Amino acid sequence: MEKQGTSPVRAVSTVMVITLLGKVLGLLRDRLLTTSYGLGMESNAFLLASRIPRVFFDVIFASAIAACFIPVFTQYLSRQGRREAFNFSGNFLSVIALITLGLSIVGMILARPLVLLMADGFDEQTVALCTDLTRILFPAVFFTGVAFTFVGLLQSLDEFNIPALISSVSNGFIILYFLTLNQRFGIYGLAVAYLIAWALQAVVQLPSLRKKGWYFLPDPRPWTPGMRQVLVLVLPAMISTWAQPINLVINAKFGSHLLNGDGASIIDLANNLYLIVAGVFVLSITNVIFPKLSQLEVAEDQTAFRETLRSTLHGCLFFVGPMMAGMMVISRPLIDLIYGGGAFDSQSVDITGRALLFVSLGMVGYGVQNILSRAYFAKHRGTVPLVASCISVATNIAACMLLTDTLGVVGLALASALASTVNALVLLICLQREGAGLLDRSFLLDMGKVALASGVMAAAAGGTLWAVSGVLNGLAGKALCVAAPTCVGVAVYFVLAAVLKLPELQIMWKKLKGKER
Repeated sequence: MEKQGTSPVRAVSTVMVITLLGKVLGLLRDRLLTTSYGLGMESNAFLLASRIPRVFFDVIFASAIAACFIPVFTQYLSRQGRREAFNFSGNFLSVIALITLGLSIVGMILARPLVLLMADGFDEQTVALCTDLTRILFPAVFFTGVAFTFVGLLQSLDEFNIPALISSVSNGFIILYFLTLNQRFGIYGLAVAYLIAWALQAVVQLPSLRKKGWYFLPDPRPWTPGMRQVLVLVLPAMISTWAQPINLVINAKFGSHLLNGDGASIIDLANNLYLIVAGVFVLSITNVIFPKLSQLEVAEDQTAFRETLRSTLHGCLFFVGPMMAGMMVISRPLIDLIYGGGAFDSQSVDITGRALLFVSLGMVGYGVQNILSRAYFAKHRGTVPLVASCISVATNIAACMLLTDTLGVVGLALASALASTVNALVLLICLQREGAGLLDRSFLLDMGKVALASGVMAAAAGGTLWAVSGVLNGLAGKALCVAAPTCVGVAVYFVLAAVLKLPELQIMWKKLKGKER
């Protein structure tokens, strides 16, 4: 199934670069939002209104597409050929389209109760505006369902670049709206722009699907064996992927009672930036590795499956460990650079920076849980991820109740980080007890080296931040306070990785020398 002459390293690297472009545009999009609207009624209403349809999609459909469609479609391709696989994909797309269309209509009707459920701390004026915006944005569930099905199709057909590009297209369109029409049409026009952007995510994938030979021709029998297999997998997979979107809703609900409702926007902005930075690497890996794991499971090559999972987890921790440490060091200047200015004043920067610092504690857990849950889904086993997600949600609720009154928004950030970490630990412990062989002596020794290098890197980055603070003013000063610690931290980490002989650095060196093809 792998393209000839294309290595996993090259595939992940290319996807990472394309994903990074989308994330950078996403940061620019969010900066334009904060500088235009700051913290207040309009931004609070819009951030919640844009989150509600995403939560519904993530809770109900993302798992069906990512965790259920790809393994079953891959099985069809390997065992029954393209015609049967394409017929199955047509059935799946039809079902997803009908359900998401119906849910969009229901969501538009029930917009106000949903807003009150997810942010009962908002005042009446904010609730009314949020309700209007939610009605405009809810059809995004339909467009996202179609787009993500196309993503699953292309990834299963070994095309990763176009699916990675769709966020760049949508973010670019929204940025264009900010630069040209925002002054005229305001927050309502922004909601329409977001809706069109989500629709574009599906449209831009059609040429690649045609190039791959895909066609929409559903099997005349609506409930084929493939659809029945998806139904068996979908409930545990659905519940197991609830943790992150539900935890975001929980944080927003508690946050709506803090700082006159601004707490919901602050934790949302901190989470967005955290997920953008972490997602560049973590999602690039999982999007490439998951179809590969599914193929190995179909081939019943458990040795290769185990080694692929182990090396993926090892590589993820090699990068995410220092990313977490670095994010904590530059959390305040990063928020100032991305969001600060205009209506987003220094007090907003300070509070959001503290939230980002503590949210970042969950970055390693976020990476580990994304990789290990994919391993279970590739094996068509969703029970353990289901249990881990339930424990994660319960942990988040308990931590929010215990920490919010005393720590405010920081308590919400800590609860979010703790929930991600607990989810990852449950998955890791269960896999280890099943004999996956992930945590052997060599692996743990390497992770100790990563922790040591990350700690020294954080100290060096922190010292650099202290040294450059106040050297320059304005945007140049903000950029320097982010760039200088980042560059010093990266250099220190890679030097220490070389001294400690971590294997990822050797792989990267071979690739740079042209030996890794």
